[in-house]
Amino acid sequence: MREIPTDDGALLVADEAAGVLDAAWFDRASVDGIEGPHGGRGAARFVDTPLGRVLHRPYLRGGLVARFNRDRYLWQSAEETRCFREMRLLAAMRAQGLPAPEPLAARYRRHGLYYRAAIAVRVIEGAETLAERVARAPGGIDWSAVGRMLARFHAAGIDHADLNAHNILVDRGGAIWLVDFDRGERRARGPWIDANVARLKRSLDKLGAGARVADFESRAWPALIESWREGLGR
Repeated sequence: MREIPTDDGALLVADEAAGVLDAAWFDRASVDGIEGPHGGRGAARFVDTPLGRVLHRPYLRGGLVARFNRDRYLWQSAEETRCFREMRLLAAMRAQGLPAPEPLAARYRRHGLYYRAAIAVRVIEGAETLAERVARAPGGIDWSAVGRMLARFHAAGIDHADLNAHNILVDRGGAIWLVDFDRGERRARGPWIDANVARLKRSLDKLGAGARVADFESRAWPALIESWREGLGR
């Protein structure tokens, strides 16, 4: 992984992406490409590159604060930028064999006391979100596999800051992935693990899983919890 200074910030680039995903590419990707996937705050885009299809995702604020500050963050240091933190976390998780996206490059641009940032990750081809599966084919979801996937991350001490059904992907082969680790971090095991899972349950409830998924409360969700607990040795 290489850090490359630019006139107004820096890039952090995976070795295989050096020379392909540069500062000019980030500028083009912000306006070119196909609209990005799976809901969220928008602005993420699929872009075809010599490395294959890449997802370009700028860091955007949500909620009320987005009305007056959509994409600026307080500057502290390069290593504390959201993009560098996520890039390094993704690389570390991939090195452990965890099912997370492959990071290719991250970029920040500093503007006085603030900065803007974006990240590029390799697309998980043919995947759809758990939210989409609940809406389209709820009977085909392997809830135990979702629980086992979550247990792997939690056993490794990975706290996903926004664990919801839009950030869990199911690929063509049925493998389960966890994506979007903005503000994610590695922590000692604690109550946050249960809070993560409770957040996922609220997300599924909001999507109407109880009505869409047969026996969701009596069989599907308990299957997820049982496999998650087994994976954690609880």
